[in-house]
Amino acid sequence: MAVSDQDIYAVKPLDTTAQASRLSNGIVNGVLNGELNRGVKSPTSRPAVFIPPNQKQGLRSETLSSRVQGQPKAKTFSRDANGNAFPRIHRPVELLRHSYDVVVVGSGYGGGVAASRMARGGQSVCLLERGKERWPGEFPTTLEEAAMQLHVTGDEATSDDRSIPIDKGNKTGLYHLMVGEGQNAFVGNGLGGTSLLNANVFLRADKRTMALPEWPDELQEDGALDPYYDRAEFMLEPSPYPEELPEPLKLRMLRKQADVVREEAKKEGWTPKFYRVPQTTKFVEGRNSTGVHMQASTLTGQDTTGINDGSKSTTLVTYLSDAWNWGAEIFCQCEVRFVKKHPVEGYLVFFAWHGSRRDAFQRELHHDLMWVHAKKFVFLGAGTLGTTEIMLRSKQRGLPLSDQVGQNMSGNGDLLAFGYNTNAEVNGIGREQPNVDKPVGPTITGVIDCRDQKEALDGYVIEEGTVPQALAYLLQPMLHSLPGKLAPVLTAAEMQAQNLAGWKTSLLGPYHPGGSIARTQVYLMMSHDANQAQMMLKHDKPALEFFGVGNQSHVEKLNDLMRKMTNSHGGTLIQNPFFADFNKQEITVHPIGGMSLSNDGTAREGATSHLGEVLTGNGENEDEIYDGLVVVDGSVVPRALGVNPFATITALAERAVEGVAKKKGITIDYATANGPIDVSKLPAHSPTSDHLDDLASVKAAETEIDDARAAGKAGTIFTEVMRGFIHIGDEIDDFLVAADQAEMECADAHFYLSVHAWDTNTLVGRDDHYAMLTGTFSNGMEGSPFMVERGQFHLFRRDLHSPDQTNLTYEFDMIGTNGERIHFYGKKIVNNSVAFSVRRTWEATSSLYVTLSKPEDRHSIIGKGILHIGWHDFGRELSTFDALGHNFNLRLRTATSFLSYFSRQVATAFLAPLTALQWPTFQYAGEENPYEKRPPSRKLDCKAIDGVVSTMVMWEPTGGLSDDEKVRNILFVPGAAVDHQIFALPTIKKNAIDYFTAVGYRCWSVTHRIGKTPIAHKHYTTHDARHDVAAALSTIRAEMGLQPDQIYVIAHCAGSVALSMGLLDGTIPASWLRGVTASNVFMHPLFATVNKYKASIPGISLTDVYERVTGSHWFDCNSSRNDSYMQRLLNQLLRFYPQGRRELCSSVTCHRSELAFGRLWSHDRLNRATHDQLDRLLGGTSMVSLAHLVKMGLRGRVIDRDGCELINKEGLQRLQGLPIQFIYGTENAVYTPECTLHDYEMLRMHFGEEGYSRIAFPGHGHLDCWMSEASAVKNGVYDQVRRKVDEGFGRGRRRTRKRTGGNSMAVRTKPML
Repeated sequence: MAVSDQDIYAVKPLDTTAQASRLSNGIVNGVLNGELNRGVKSPTSRPAVFIPPNQKQGLRSETLSSRVQGQPKAKTFSRDANGNAFPRIHRPVELLRHSYDVVVVGSGYGGGVAASRMARGGQSVCLLERGKERWPGEFPTTLEEAAMQLHVTGDEATSDDRSIPIDKGNKTGLYHLMVGEGQNAFVGNGLGGTSLLNANVFLRADKRTMALPEWPDELQEDGALDPYYDRAEFMLEPSPYPEELPEPLKLRMLRKQADVVREEAKKEGWTPKFYRVPQTTKFVEGRNSTGVHMQASTLTGQDTTGINDGSKSTTLVTYLSDAWNWGAEIFCQCEVRFVKKHPVEGYLVFFAWHGSRRDAFQRELHHDLMWVHAKKFVFLGAGTLGTTEIMLRSKQRGLPLSDQVGQNMSGNGDLLAFGYNTNAEVNGIGREQPNVDKPVGPTITGVIDCRDQKEALDGYVIEEGTVPQALAYLLQPMLHSLPGKLAPVLTAAEMQAQNLAGWKTSLLGPYHPGGSIARTQVYLMMSHDANQAQMMLKHDKPALEFFGVGNQSHVEKLNDLMRKMTNSHGGTLIQNPFFADFNKQEITVHPIGGMSLSNDGTAREGATSHLGEVLTGNGENEDEIYDGLVVVDGSVVPRALGVNPFATITALAERAVEGVAKKKGITIDYATANGPIDVSKLPAHSPTSDHLDDLASVKAAETEIDDARAAGKAGTIFTEVMRGFIHIGDEIDDFLVAADQAEMECADAHFYLSVHAWDTNTLVGRDDHYAMLTGTFSNGMEGSPFMVERGQFHLFRRDLHSPDQTNLTYEFDMIGTNGERIHFYGKKIVNNSVAFSVRRTWEATSSLYVTLSKPEDRHSIIGKGILHIGWHDFGRELSTFDALGHNFNLRLRTATSFLSYFSRQVATAFLAPLTALQWPTFQYAGEENPYEKRPPSRKLDCKAIDGVVSTMVMWEPTGGLSDDEKVRNILFVPGAAVDHQIFALPTIKKNAIDYFTAVGYRCWSVTHRIGKTPIAHKHYTTHDARHDVAAALSTIRAEMGLQPDQIYVIAHCAGSVALSMGLLDGTIPASWLRGVTASNVFMHPLFATVNKYKASIPGISLTDVYERVTGSHWFDCNSSRNDSYMQRLLNQLLRFYPQGRRELCSSVTCHRSELAFGRLWSHDRLNRATHDQLDRLLGGTSMVSLAHLVKMGLRGRVIDRDGCELINKEGLQRLQGLPIQFIYGTENAVYTPECTLHDYEMLRMHFGEEGYSRIAFPGHGHLDCWMSEASAVKNGVYDQVRRKVDEGFGRGRRRTRKRTGGNSMAVRTKPML
């Protein structure tokens, strides 16, 4: 049977008039029931509080009547039927904004009040909670589970009177025990604070206690807190244990023991009161004041370890749910450390984020703090211990505060004791599934109220309690081992019965009704203590000292009273374990004070004003406060209350928030009730956009996270710390130099970043391999530490600017404490240069090259440097890795997927020569050529004097001309095995043709007979190709009707050699030319080292060997998997061709072209698209052509087809007056850079210095002088050649043979990429 909406939202009848009245008046009309009515359609939904739809069906409601009839126990769940986690009201820290109107620290009663009321006041609210969010069904029930949630801090005394700081256990665990001197404190830690673990007792402080002189005058007035108690009652809805339910046995015992107290009270002339305490436990299923659907209590007695039945009215289901519904943003695992004044307005709240396993880096966790800016208010509600610690540390960090900070603390007079092995069953041990007819009951159900005495300070209350199930099996041995037992006088038979009861517990367990533990009463007493405790920081950790607690006379008196109460029922009083076993130390669950309200409004008498505003510490004048810095928790209570304090703490917080809101003109909407709340959707209310920062980035991140969660995706997290040096300034381009300079300046820098991939499939499968970055960056700049929010991390992303290279990139805009934003871009470079080297692989994956710039202008460099991962930090980083998913199999698959991808990428680089070859392909994805290129304007045939027809293409200019300026012509001549594409490359943003047509030149390019053309198969040589160059010039002249001296030639490699041959032998008249740019070689083709070795093997001609082995006179730079056996064997052998680490790659075309001509480029100058498509750019060469090139390369001079030298007096004379620019790449591995030096010096020697220049381009190789994106940068290849072309045509200046710098040898600096 399906569950209808009506059934889901139906509210069961209430038996208490007050609650029924609230509902009938329509005050409570919202239900936090998530996706109850949606069944399993939404796998991430969480119903009401805990019961999923498939379990809700057939589960009877926990009404009072059904409880009495013994219906089944309520079931609780923390995941839906598909195993997905339910939605939470807290947000991932990745969604934190850098600034809010209000920051609330802590989520207990005070923090909950502040968050709810400020959100209802239309303010943007950020709540930071140290612990985690837990809903019913997620609280520990066993000792093992509870032990995993314990965090112990404080001081441990040594034998030589020294103290050792203690900090052990789970720092974000649910239970926090602070060990102090004289008294210990136990508090809760989680979203909801101690309200998750307290006993729910809502008792108001008596009037006489509130009239004591420690309180400010404003609060001593009769009824000063009553309106705020009422407001707290409305929200928390306390009610006593119903009479209709079976009376818990422990309550029955306490009722009887009240008679003993009455007898003692008569002696002193006063009368105690016994009654059932008002408590914030729901005994009837239905909606609470906030609209959260609550379950009826199953009476488990498990309050002190966390209730799993959904009946406990914690702040999570009241104030915090209300705050969430009104737009407050809640963040967990955020431990606030201190507060500072913001340089402009408000405060900076510094916190340690414990998420993403960041605590693996212990030092960084508390030193590299994150922060958030509070523009109007900071409300401190971290509890007495937490808030006092924060303010003590703030004071140490320069915030002037009262000397009373950390003083006047109290344990609220708490005493804990056990009435062991009485003569009646007590049933005071909690259990998840109690007997319906004999329930344990809530932890506390009754009270003996002894506050109506002559002196207010003599008042106290005695309440019964329970021991949670997690400690049930420890209680007997623990109580047996304790000293200081106060036993009654027993007969032999009674003593025998007690011993038997002890054996029953030992043999049959603590729940056996006749056992000693089942007959043990737990006492919790609250009284008035000396209020002399203090907290201080030792080694930056809090230490508690309670003076005059356990040894005060009234404590002895109260212990004696409990002894009489216990002995009267045949039991033995055992004082609490700390008091009896640890030098008379008590334990309190109600620490108060430390930021006490000043009774005169000055910092001399307290730390806060009557509204909880923090006093500045100047001391003398009233109201010297920090505007907007407000304390709203138990730390403001100036003395012990003698009763459970949370009602008073809540009332004080309501009063404080209302008061400070009025001061700033903030109107809080108390009247509007919540409508239906669905936590899988957006809150019903939110602040207006003018109250929110980072709208776009937060929205995008929300969408990413929500999409991943909705699809049930598994994620990956890890945290990384990198350290190094970053030089601030833009005058140094080189990263190594900048880092070295920064180290000299002691300008160290580091970041502490967490990486979160919400969908691991995106991280390993998407092209950009994206994840999100969160954390801090710190250096010596003003504004440090900088917050990193929603940064971009890319794991082994293909580098589009370098072949066979992947980068690990970190990119984000970070914001400083001063509000300044800086753009951070860093990358780790992983390429084939790391092959077979563990050291290089480590250096590549652990070195981050960082550039800091202005966000609005990435070219405005702020700084450069390098960060590194140390081995120790790397080990800790590995420990932070975690795969996230809703079940083990999903997490295992996720971890395997991530680690496989990471290992595969590293192995690909490490084993580069052995990895799969990259073969030519005939299909390319659209992104391979992302730039739209203009096709040639014309295509022409050029017939040479020997009848050979070559192809020439032409592009008209696209700009750069004045109205009356004549179009000038440039002829581009490519080298061997290539064509016009090396100048018109489609894979770079701006190629040579783009560049020169844009500045007003008509560009021509001829593919000669030894280029990438079918004619090349006919065994021509470079000497023959001179005819094609001549034919091209002649064709241009004929087409354009040009006068002599009107064409500029840019020739590369074999094209340049062919041009020199034609000029030397007169085939090409120099008078046709305006000038020449000879790229990398001209008349003196001298082989570089490897080519020279290949050509100089004694008695062996590699061209002859190739012809004999393959039977072919043609060498193709391309090959395929289906090529001949010899070609495939050659392809495999070429993996190991000597080329240097930096030049390793997997391209078959690259390997083969290197064998034929030598390495044609520096790989880091080619982008990936170009390198991937080399087969489209390179052809092949005949053995005749190659043999001719080899002969010239060995001889170092141009020769004709028959081997005759062309450089002679007559030939050189033909070059006289022709301006020639020589350019070369310093990394040229085809021809040595000295070959252009020979040309340059020879021409200057014969014809003087005028008209000749030689320019080197560091980092460039051979073909990449024209095929690199770097060629188009300022002062790059194109710029330098254009200046010479402009000069040749006299553009922009009077033409003269004597040019500025015309006789210089320039070396261009390496352009910045």
